[in-house]
Amino acid sequence: MEASKSFAGQIEILDLRTLSPLDEDQILKSVKKHGKSLIVTEEPSSASFSIGIAGFIQENCFEFLDAPVKIIGSENTPAIPLNENLEFTYLPNANKVQKAISTLLEY
Repeated sequence: MEASKSFAGQIEILDLRTLSPLDEDQILKSVKKHGKSLIVTEEPSSASFSIGIAGFIQENCFEFLDAPVKIIGSENTPAIPLNENLEFTYLPNANKVQKAISTLLEY
């Protein structure tokens, strides 16, 4: 949420805390409206549920997309770091998300 403050009126945030039932209609409506999608998750993006959501968006909104679906997740490491500085690097944070939003908007 902190990263979105710099983009007032340019982005829409969908909070998908419940994955079942997944509000597929709202996801599709939002992607079709904006033509872009950024999925942010705390799980590693290489093997996660977010890949399934990205695939769902790609499959159902391909003709509406102006950019590839982007996923921001935690770093692909064998273990979760217990050090505060490493954890900041490991997890998605406002700086990473803000940079991804900027890149996506410029696409």
